[in-house]
Amino acid sequence: MEPGTTTITTVDHDHDHDNGGGTAISDVHQDVIKTHILTRLDGATLASASCASSHLHALSTEEQLWREICSSTWPSIDHPRVHHVISSFPGAYRSFFSDSFPLLHHRSPPKQHHHYLAEIISAVDVHYKESLIFSKVQENETKSDWFLCSPFRFDLLGQKESVQTPIRHVGEDQAWLDHLEENLKLSWILIDPTRNRAVNVSSRSPVSVQHHWLTGDVQLRYSTVVSGGEDSSELVHCAVVVTCEGKVGGEMHVREVSMQVEDLEGKHLNGKDSLVILQGAMESGKRKKERKGEGKERFEEFLKMKGERKERKQRRERALDMACIATGLTIFVAFWSFILFR
Repeated sequence: MEPGTTTITTVDHDHDHDNGGGTAISDVHQDVIKTHILTRLDGATLASASCASSHLHALSTEEQLWREICSSTWPSIDHPRVHHVISSFPGAYRSFFSDSFPLLHHRSPPKQHHHYLAEIISAVDVHYKESLIFSKVQENETKSDWFLCSPFRFDLLGQKESVQTPIRHVGEDQAWLDHLEENLKLSWILIDPTRNRAVNVSSRSPVSVQHHWLTGDVQLRYSTVVSGGEDSSELVHCAVVVTCEGKVGGEMHVREVSMQVEDLEGKHLNGKDSLVILQGAMESGKRKKERKGEGKERFEEFLKMKGERKERKQRRERALDMACIATGLTIFVAFWSFILFR
């Protein structure tokens, strides 16, 4: 059992005597269950509890309970605009949690949609240990030709903006980078306000942490790998980057929080192609609880496939170069043979 997980045990009321006179869950006052038990559960455990009995199911589907769980997990969604959108979801906050709970697993070919997302709302939260250090909601219009044809990229901070954090830069060795990898968590939820769907496109923990030797910046990369082509082998990854700056011994500042979609060729996709992929992930992707390190494993698998594709491309290019050289030599020899023996 994972730390912080609560186990719900129910006793069949019709078999109390067979269980040594145990009390059935239905005999416990519902106010006690709602106030002292259900409010202590995380969303995944609460969803499991709702399947244990019809009595628990009725208590576990209350809207206020799910709103409090979602707000504590993703503080950004308390924004009035996001609250209004979530209230129109089929199951309101319970549906939103089901959509946004990581990890996203999507390996089906993206479908071509007749209607692209008219706008996307990003709800982003960054935590250091238990403290919220960055939270923002941003709306992006996606219908313009400029957006559809340009490289897809969302930036939450301007060039001259930065966010102060309680993180102190205590060194430049690997132990410091490992500390950030372990303690800096991120969630980037994309919301479709028209079709009432959402998807979390970020791994909870960084998949890579790099220190730039010249500038001193620390770049943390979060990633979710999804299907991006006509078959399941064609993958892309949603690359979320957080860049922190600060001198050793001082406080660190966040100066970049951005997202792009990158394919196996290393190319950043345009808005049109990215919308197709993200919309498919929203509507068809499966969600499950993220096993520790799972996001990093998928990202490393993506990098391996990317490296293999690059190597195959280089082999083809070398073979083509050799063929061109051989053809050129053949033409040269033939030409001089014609001149000499004419």
